[in-house]
Amino acid sequence: MLIDFNELKEITIPNMNGGEGNIIAKMDVNDCGRFIQTVIPPKSSIGPHLQETNDDINFIVSGEGIAICDDFEEILKAGTCHVCPKGSTHSIINVGDEDLVFYTVVPQK
Repeated sequence: MLIDFNELKEITIPNMNGGEGNIIAKMDVNDCGRFIQTVIPPKSSIGPHLQETNDDINFIVSGEGIAICDDFEEILKAGTCHVCPKGSTHSIINVGDEDLVFYTVVPQK
């Protein structure tokens, strides 16, 4: 299976989960799970939310950010991977001067 994010429709989500600013995303949902390309602009964030159904796996491509997972803070930068396990709460905040870009995989279990 090949997912070409270049061919997916871009959507803008204002104040995602109560976060700040707009989030830009492209998503593919299939039998394997959800695959999401996300851009969080500077001074923007995804607000705290519970991972109710599956783990949330985030591969950071560029930018600088912070993930807060169950009150534990993790530094995000290119080459890191933040995993929020099922049943945990997390948020992602862009703390840099450029876009925070990452790919998320939410496996279907």
